[in-house]
Amino acid sequence: MNAPAEHRDGLDETARNALVAACDDVRDAGPDDHVDGVAAQVVVRPGSTQETAEVMRATAAHGLAVVARGRGTKTSWGRPPARADVVLDLSRMDKVLDHAAGDLVVGTQAGTRLRDVQEAVSGAGQRLAVDETVPGASIGGTLATGTSGPGRMATGTVRDLLIGVTVVRADGVVAKAGGRVVKNVAGYDLGKLVIGSYGTLAVVTEALFRLHPLPAARRFVSVPVPDAKAAHDLAQAMVHSQVVPSAVEVDWAGGRGTLTVLLEGVPAGVEGRTRTTLALLGPSATAQDEAPDGFGSYPWQPDTGGDDRSTALKLTFALSGLRDVVGAATDAGLPVHLRGSAGVGVAYAALPSGSDPAEVAAAVAGLRATCGRHGGSLVVLDAPAAVKESVDTWGPVTGLDLMRRVKGQFDPENRLAPGRFVGGI
Repeated sequence: MNAPAEHRDGLDETARNALVAACDDVRDAGPDDHVDGVAAQVVVRPGSTQETAEVMRATAAHGLAVVARGRGTKTSWGRPPARADVVLDLSRMDKVLDHAAGDLVVGTQAGTRLRDVQEAVSGAGQRLAVDETVPGASIGGTLATGTSGPGRMATGTVRDLLIGVTVVRADGVVAKAGGRVVKNVAGYDLGKLVIGSYGTLAVVTEALFRLHPLPAARRFVSVPVPDAKAAHDLAQAMVHSQVVPSAVEVDWAGGRGTLTVLLEGVPAGVEGRTRTTLALLGPSATAQDEAPDGFGSYPWQPDTGGDDRSTALKLTFALSGLRDVVGAATDAGLPVHLRGSAGVGVAYAALPSGSDPAEVAAAVAGLRATCGRHGGSLVVLDAPAAVKESVDTWGPVTGLDLMRRVKGQFDPENRLAPGRFVGGI
């Protein structure tokens, strides 16, 4: 997909000069800067919230479309934007700003990698309880796409851990909400709005999170599951047991799978709960100190957004629907690798690269119908261009009119990642 004709030949000199005046790091975009096949014109790398605001004022003055980027690990998620005149690269904003260990709070810039935040707080025996589901992901990208792993069963999602946020609006106005500085914007819960909005409402520049203590001990107990019923029954046994697991994950591919239980806490308690879990899961269960391969990550390989990538799906459903969802994955007509939290009813699935778009569409329709019967949904997070043209990426969405009104309030000119989100938002 190419940018509209009026944007193909680059920005006019006045617009480019305005960006250069706003930021000391501006360059022409290259092929690696394309946003899901849409060619960008320039890449701007601000170093602070204030510089980001200056850039956004310049883009507003010249009617330029802006797509924010953290570390580029999820650039092809969602729909291709209608245009991407400016890629706003936040990777220079990579500092942990404040770690108040006594308050269990950390503040960080949006371009900071999640793993770097973990390293910064680990010395105090603390952690940001968010699984790194995509290697190298930034804080801003994690918020923009709302990614969380199986650990959400014990500590909640990134939405639950965020206590403050600083954003820059499309018009260059800086807004803050929550945390130590409370300045709500037009009555909205700003933090909750921007999470999962794919950068279509505002540019996140800083975030403040609640931390948790690092567990003194961890054990992983795994057991093979031969069919959908076994996966469901064992997951239910864990969820309703007294062992209080931190995560229960099912990994399913090729008609067979594994259920893994994560136990965390003080060493003596973890040891006792491990024995109980092994007894509950049966003689085939084993325990280990290290996470099994793939635990807490998505069942597809990181990609560069090319047309050889897998089709990546997110499925949600009531816990009681796990058996049917696993069964639907087994009978989808294409090989499906499913991995997800059996403890909260959120799973991710990969369909093979090179699959016929019509077969992918049929598999998506079947899985979506199953999720819907169990109170959930299915979203196509990523896929080759031909697949995105053949499937309904987002599926039925409640509250779409309200979402469009919110978009109109935050970005009335539709310049932030236009068309990337649900309903063409």
